[in-house]
Amino acid sequence: MLGAYTFWDAIWTMIIFFAWIMFITWVILLMIDNFRRKDHSGWAKAGWFLFIIFLPILGAIVYTIARPAAADYGEAGYASSGPVSTADELSRLNELRTQGAISDAEYEDLKARTIATS
Repeated sequence: MLGAYTFWDAIWTMIIFFAWIMFITWVILLMIDNFRRKDHSGWAKAGWFLFIIFLPILGAIVYTIARPAAADYGEAGYASSGPVSTADELSRLNELRTQGAISDAEYEDLKARTIATS
């Protein structure tokens, strides 16, 4: 029968296709989250990896519920979550000056701003 594949069959095929794409993306993002975490050991990461690979639907659901996404992975470069004291800020500026990241004039300008805002 040549005309058996209707418009609604095509729509259903697209829905299934994009559902698979979403699922694969979800699993990949879970793997990224798993390996970037610093709050569990290598053995735990390996266990979660195997669980998600061999039982993907169940593993992905359980991981999503049991291990909510970490807000911070402890990487450098993120803003500090707490207030910074004036002394800490001046110390950081001095380190930048000694490393050559900022000039003496920039150091004096930033130092004056830091003291003025405290």
